[in-house]
Amino acid sequence: MPRPVPDTERMDPVLALAGLGVGIVVGLTGMGGGALMTPILVLFFGIPPLAAVSSDLAATAVMKPFGGWVHARRGTVHWPVVLWLCVGSVPSAFVGVLVTRWLGGGAEVQRVIQYALGCALVLAVVGMVVKAYASRRRPAAGAPGPVVVRRLPTALLGAAGGLLVGMTSVGSGSLIIVVLLALYPTLRAGDLVGTDLVQAIPLVAAAALGHALFGDLNLNVAGAVLIGSIPGVLLGARLSSRAPGGVVRVALVVVLLASALKLFAVPNLVLIGGPALVAVAASAQALHRYRSIRRLDHRAPESTAGASPGQAPEAAPPSAATAPATANPPTTLTVAAGDRR
Repeated sequence: MPRPVPDTERMDPVLALAGLGVGIVVGLTGMGGGALMTPILVLFFGIPPLAAVSSDLAATAVMKPFGGWVHARRGTVHWPVVLWLCVGSVPSAFVGVLVTRWLGGGAEVQRVIQYALGCALVLAVVGMVVKAYASRRRPAAGAPGPVVVRRLPTALLGAAGGLLVGMTSVGSGSLIIVVLLALYPTLRAGDLVGTDLVQAIPLVAAAALGHALFGDLNLNVAGAVLIGSIPGVLLGARLSSRAPGGVVRVALVVVLLASALKLFAVPNLVLIGGPALVAVAASAQALHRYRSIRRLDHRAPESTAGASPGQAPEAAPPSAATAPATANPPTTLTVAAGDRR
């Protein structure tokens, strides 16, 4: 049974626990904030979709500057790209809010927002899968290539993302970053993440402000989510170096897909079967990669063992009576070791 909407006189501690869990996932993977929190508010706490969207946006607007500040200090933000994204996203976020108000405030508009949220979650799942494959082909470090800012496409991307975020709270990170991968292939992976995170700050703030001006914001819901999510993000960031990030991302994709299907009110058989197929396919791929790595690990000692007997006679001195002969073998062994490295 869905939980009732928390009353306006106190915060719900269970909401804070949900925010803690979402914050840990965000800290571990760098994604899943709005895409995970909003459906949780709708499906598990019975909060109307419009109130869930606005409350999640308000909490996210406070969380994102923490990560953005870190990237700004590291210099992993491409500010011209951020500028042109915001040119499109900030006004478009207000337009997204206006669209929700234009649709009305009854049960019908709540149903429209719920279906729009489901579509956004499906797009987020597709975006996460595309990003996972595309990121493998991008340089994670090294000297970045020349980045030529494509103003019009970047502004249009921001406008599309702003409209979606204003209506559903989903897309500020999981969708925009996928298109940035295609628009700026020479942008380093670290700069890509930092740029996407920083551009989302004014975008989410504009959308949250728009909902607040129309009175959609539930401060107790937003406050409870924020109380749990901030320590969750910090904890997840500390655990990110130890946790298997690939497994967490697969689990996140499965949860988001299940949430999207639930928002569409699909039959339970499809609700269980769809995410289960995704989980099985991802597990099979992970098992294949694990076996490939193990196979390579087994081959490496064999190749080293095969080279050692051949090198030993060369390194052995022909005569132990002369000093130069005993000095040469260590040099030969050092060179061979360097070649193996």
